[in-house]
Amino acid sequence: MAIKTRSYSVDGKRVMTIDEFKRWLKKFDEDKDGKISRDELADAVRVSGGWFARRKSKYGIRSVDGNGNGLVDDNEIKNLADFAEKHLNVRILHL
Repeated sequence: MAIKTRSYSVDGKRVMTIDEFKRWLKKFDEDKDGKISRDELADAVRVSGGWFARRKSKYGIRSVDGNGNGLVDDNEIKNLADFAEKHLNVRILHL
């Protein structure tokens, strides 16, 4: 399950809109609760070709989880998009 986007930037990062990013993340929401867990994020990191998926997902959840419940919900997706830009070789277009 690769990230399918419109293009790649000159620096090799995958380019997608925030809506495309949300749709892509939903594919990893195994329990369909509308939230992304650490394990689900690890799957996303792994599929996107990232190394150290467990470590990055643990750090990612800790970095973006504003309410401390251990999950990324709709209110925290922008924070996760920012994390993805820094650590997962993705560029998010904020249109």
